[in-house]
Amino acid sequence: MDTAFFHSWFLNYVKGFYSEDPKIQKNIRLKEEHSLRVCKEIIQLGKALDLNKNALFLAETIALFHDIGRFEQFRTYGTFNDKVSENHAILGLKILEETNVLSRLTKTQRSIVCKAIGYHNVRKLPDPADETPDCLMYSKLVRDADKLDIWRVVTTYYTQRHKHRNPALELELPDTPEYSLCFVEDILNNRVSNSHALKTYNDMKLLQLGWIFDINFAQTFLFIQQRQIIEKIITTLPDTEDIRKIQNHLKEYLEKTGNS
Repeated sequence: MDTAFFHSWFLNYVKGFYSEDPKIQKNIRLKEEHSLRVCKEIIQLGKALDLNKNALFLAETIALFHDIGRFEQFRTYGTFNDKVSENHAILGLKILEETNVLSRLTKTQRSIVCKAIGYHNVRKLPDPADETPDCLMYSKLVRDADKLDIWRVVTTYYTQRHKHRNPALELELPDTPEYSLCFVEDILNNRVSNSHALKTYNDMKLLQLGWIFDINFAQTFLFIQQRQIIEKIITTLPDTEDIRKIQNHLKEYLEKTGNS
């Protein structure tokens, strides 16, 4: 259970992407810090579920490496948009295999880590009949922890964006008042939207609101309420009837699901 080794390897690996170009450096650091915070989020969730030490170690390993493909992605393509580059999870799995960093794990542990990383950004997890309970549990943990920190990053960014714009965080989407109705319909029907349908910056915010329908643990719902994530994103969207409907719908959903 060598968490220190993995953290040390991760930090050394990421340093290889550091740059004197401020735009590149800012985005490499963004993903480095995100990965480390997802480790903290997953440990908090794991402890709330009473996971033992070995399980927490495996969860933290998955969190640490879940975005390992992001660094190569940004260096090669200058974007975090999978749609115009490549799937960062699959790229990350190639890097983990090439570097053999997971060699100190057992075969079973390696399989769980790699599958959970591969599943961390899919729209929908496999059915329980098609995957092991352990693999699905860890996949759900990293998906919840990842969303919690992405929400933290974007809600902070939305309030400070007027000072420092970062097109990479906006997936280079046009900042117009419009939003696509398919995202509104998805939220009102409790569906997670398809990121490939993104057309505007507001669409991205609606996509992030719809992630609430892919939350797996009661503790995550508690954090969403405590951190006022829904409210923080809603205030940055246009004040329209659609958006007010979404706000009420999500508030009701959160109250009902979070308390059940």
